[in-house]
Amino acid sequence: MIKILRYTEYLYLAVAVISLYKIGELWSIDRNQAYIFIFFAVVSVAMFLFRRNYRKRFENRRDQEKP
Repeated sequence: MIKILRYTEYLYLAVAVISLYKIGELWSIDRNQAYIFIFFAVVSVAMFLFRRNYRKRFENRRDQEKP
């Protein structure tokens, strides 16, 4: 289960990287669409940090319960 959580963390980072690429691509063409991708990038990075913190807390709790 922990491995799945680790992979989903990096999926959020992948979405952030793709969003940053699209921002660079769209900035001079359509700023409104670029702003949407800025939102996606920020939310993706925030979700990465949240999920990482949650996973580490879960691992620490699991390790403390083992005798």
